[in-house]
Amino acid sequence: MPARLRRLRAAAREAAPALLGFAVVRVIGVAVLFSWGHRSGRPAAERMATLWDAQQYTEVAAAGYDHGLPSPGAGAPTGDAYSNLAFFPLYPALIRLVRAVTPLGFPSAALLITWVASLAAAWGIFAVAAWCHGRRAGVLATVVWGALPHAVVESLAYTEALFTALAAWSLYAVLTRRWIRAGALCSLAGLTRPTAVALVAAVVAAAVAASVRARGRRAAPGPTEASWQAEAPRSAERRWGPAEGWWRPCLGAAIAPLGWLGFIAWVGARVDRWDGYLAVQRLWHSRFDGGVSTARELWQICLHPASAPLTTVVVALVLCAGAFLCALTVAHRQPLPLVVYSLGLLVIAVGDSAFFAVRARFLLPAFPLLLPLAAALARVRSGGVRLTLLSTAAALSALYGVYLVFVDSHAP
Repeated sequence: MPARLRRLRAAAREAAPALLGFAVVRVIGVAVLFSWGHRSGRPAAERMATLWDAQQYTEVAAAGYDHGLPSPGAGAPTGDAYSNLAFFPLYPALIRLVRAVTPLGFPSAALLITWVASLAAAWGIFAVAAWCHGRRAGVLATVVWGALPHAVVESLAYTEALFTALAAWSLYAVLTRRWIRAGALCSLAGLTRPTAVALVAAVVAAAVAASVRARGRRAAPGPTEASWQAEAPRSAERRWGPAEGWWRPCLGAAIAPLGWLGFIAWVGARVDRWDGYLAVQRLWHSRFDGGVSTARELWQICLHPASAPLTTVVVALVLCAGAFLCALTVAHRQPLPLVVYSLGLLVIAVGDSAFFAVRARFLLPAFPLLLPLAAALARVRSGGVRLTLLSTAAALSALYGVYLVFVDSHAP
């Protein structure tokens, strides 16, 4: 245990600049929220813990899940029928646990979990980025993640922070060949958000490649997999050694989807139909249409840019930037699991037919898309230029966060 504690302290010291930079950016964003809430007479903490999905999670934590599908016309004032079975259970379970062991109420417990998870996510992002591109790029990737347009969600009672933390550390475990740990963290992520299917695909793809390579049944490596091995830092190779036997990757791959599949199966049993979770998602107007609805929205923005709402324009820009950065990750031959994970989240964000305003939030956990940008910023010689760019991004993110929480009528 003392040896493990020493390694943990060393890792914390290594990540300290990244965590401090991320904390500063998010404190600025939250401070602006509280200032606006105080001036407008609407408490920011209450909005942060009860806005759209946040209220659903706290209600699940307090009262549990629905027992079946609602009848048509029940629920929302608009006549739409919704079900809280769409929301995965790990975050509500943690809220309930914190509520049981502390004097905090459900909303405050939800915010506490999110803020702790956001720091864990920042640490995991730093670990992955530093493994791929060095410490400076790791710090920059972490700060940029905290200054994204929709970074306010990292401070709300939403699941993106918790999911990103589990995904980042699962991917780091894959990169450092800790397969069983990677599978366990992936399984927990599968209890957090439906988009964990992208993480499952990444872990399984990397495990299959490692298993085949370990058994010597692979021909010449493809460009992505070759780069993963060729670009691995030598220090990591010395520390963790060569790839282990084929059975550990296989076991990790077998564990990875258990959380996601388990909740999907439970919902099916809860509503007494094999496609229960798909039926629940349809109540929320969510289905995979291959990007038809996204293309329609983008076309309308191009036809009538002056009348398009600000949130719609920002989401469109985020999706376009995500597609461009995903192409860069492939062109730069990023590690295989990072490419699969990012591509999976991008396909889900573009291909889902749910409300267009939430597509950018779906991409928030896709932090590997930021690695080419962080690597480019790390090569900038002037520290003043980097500071100016990051400060501007943090200020714009804080202002846009206020708009999303207090002004816009749609879910962030």
